[in-house]
Amino acid sequence: MTASALRRKFIEFFVSKGHAEIPSASVVPENDPSVLFTTAGMHPLVPFLMGETHPSGNRLTDSQKCIRTGDIDEVGDATHLTFFEMLGNWSLGDYFKEDSIRWSYEFLTSTEWLAISPNHLAVSVFAGDDDAPFDEEAYNLWIQLGVPDARIAKLGKDDNWWPAGGKHTGPQGPDTEIFYWTGEEEAPEKFDPENNLWVEIWNNVFMQFYKGDDGVLTPLAQRNVDTGMGLERTAAILQGKASVYETELFQPILTEISTISGNPEETVEVMRALYIISDHIRAATMMISDGVRPSNKDQGYILRRLIRRAVRQMLKISGEHKDLTSIVHMTIGTLEDGYPELRTNQGEITDEIQKEAQKFATSLNKGLREVEKLYEKKGQLSGTDAFDLYQTFGFPLELTEEIAREHGQSVDHAAFEAEFKKHQETSRDGSGEKFAGGLVDHSAESTRLHTATHLLHQALRTVLGDHVEQRGSNITRERLRFDFSHGEKMTPEQIEEVERIVNEQIGSDLPIHHELLTVEEAKARGAIGLFEDKYAQMGGKIKVYFIGDFSSEICGGPHVERTSELGGFKIKKEEASSAGVRRIKAILG
Repeated sequence: MTASALRRKFIEFFVSKGHAEIPSASVVPENDPSVLFTTAGMHPLVPFLMGETHPSGNRLTDSQKCIRTGDIDEVGDATHLTFFEMLGNWSLGDYFKEDSIRWSYEFLTSTEWLAISPNHLAVSVFAGDDDAPFDEEAYNLWIQLGVPDARIAKLGKDDNWWPAGGKHTGPQGPDTEIFYWTGEEEAPEKFDPENNLWVEIWNNVFMQFYKGDDGVLTPLAQRNVDTGMGLERTAAILQGKASVYETELFQPILTEISTISGNPEETVEVMRALYIISDHIRAATMMISDGVRPSNKDQGYILRRLIRRAVRQMLKISGEHKDLTSIVHMTIGTLEDGYPELRTNQGEITDEIQKEAQKFATSLNKGLREVEKLYEKKGQLSGTDAFDLYQTFGFPLELTEEIAREHGQSVDHAAFEAEFKKHQETSRDGSGEKFAGGLVDHSAESTRLHTATHLLHQALRTVLGDHVEQRGSNITRERLRFDFSHGEKMTPEQIEEVERIVNEQIGSDLPIHHELLTVEEAKARGAIGLFEDKYAQMGGKIKVYFIGDFSSEICGGPHVERTSELGGFKIKKEEASSAGVRRIKAILG
């Protein structure tokens, strides 16, 4: 079964169970984005999991584009991906464990759908601890469906609780995971989660608790179901492939990369390079299509790193810089069935990747000059120097080592690895903080700042012009950060005028409410924000927040009820974010 067929079957199955198909959100969170990227199918639905009314109802299904960056340096093996698709279905206060588990089993085993033999399946459930009880209901449901006790593992919070470990505050609960046996021999009678031939394909999360700042779990008034099935991984399993790279999602790209590189070898080193290039170009393609541009900050920094890492791997296996155009076009060809907008954006995607690739070639040359300066100054290269070259210029360690050897020296690997590990831990900690914020931070402070971004957005359009559009934002409890399209630095007078307008609206004590509108209705009423063409195709509605007669914007929340709740608004900084994009940092008094 192809990935496209799997995607369509999944959606059709849940539509047949009363779910509304919703479009994939952008890989860049559009509202309340305290994460750099959409890392799971549930991220765009957080406000609705918290109780907001979804325009399409309380049963939803989709295939969500996801980007995960914590393991970029691990990409190149058979399992890690930066970009992937997550198939999902949700119940927002509607059905709960029984329907969720029964439908999962039906989709997997029914001859009408995937027709997987039950002998190839095993599951895990939450074992219980001092905070929460054993998930006896989920266990009994699997038993009733015919799954033997030996195929049901009872595991703790690190494995069968969402968020894993239950460390964060906010909505959470036990989950049940479904595994598929990938071994050539018959599956063992007893399920051993440590046996890597058992591969997880589906996770059903039951959000039934809220964890407060005091660490106490209390039952949620609205219980939700959130499931996720990795498209690439499941497609590979259904096709009997050992790796996602052996499926039709990657094979045409890998063949094109191999042809362009001129290196026909299939060594471990060459195949790892092919995997990295294919993964990173896929991720870069999706990021650029959703509005990200290479820069030295946030999403733009990740995009730049991905492109440069892909270029470096191509240089490694080919010995020279290569034009990546045909690889980008092949990548779009493998994805356009699910995301036709990629073909529309093909020219822009290709141009951005090629421009960044050329910049990296120039950067490598700068790195070489820096190496020469270091030798002139110090007569050697330390492990810390090697890492600084890697971090600043993308200068690969092996190239630094090669130059050192030419000088009869070596690079201190331990020092380099220590700096590299420190960098990884910092990056992952930052991602974790942002991830947690995106899931649970609906505090009064963040809600006020989120509402203020609406006033800021409209004030910027009033002062600078209608070309201003949101390009991203990040909200903490202390400040808001808002990125917007504008080609030049704002003058002090413009900043002062924007500030004045926002404070004027706050002082007017404007009421705030939302309405569910069709795309056409929203546009007719002057709403700004991201209009999803797929919503129009599906006949769905979108949520539009109105702040008096001043602002109308597509958004999921959360918001205060009146502008007077915001207090004084102050712009602290206006700066460049990336080419054609400016950034404002502001606070509320």
